Amino acid sequence: MENPTPGSTVRVTQQFPRQSGTMVTTIEGVVVRVGQEKSGSWFAHTRDNKVWIDRVELRKKDGELVVVNLDRYSAIEVLQQPEAEATG
Repeated sequence: MENPTPGSTVRVTQQFPRQSGTMVTTIEGVVVRVGQEKSGSWFAHTRDNKVWIDRVELRKKDGELVVVNLDRYSAIEVLQQPEAEATG
């Protein structure tokens, strides 16, 4: 999985294993934020007694903001680097 940076245009592909096969979904957008955030889980005995989830926040072409929880079935493909990185 590539590590996207804010301003990158990415495609996130996720697979959801199901009893009757695998569902695959993709979403494209510009990265607003990347990082780990706490979940509301109370039973996990980890840092701060919360489960930390890898998340990426994307802004789609229509302006919609989407927060994607990443897991082992997630793949991130960087389609375009931010302008500052692409030219310099």
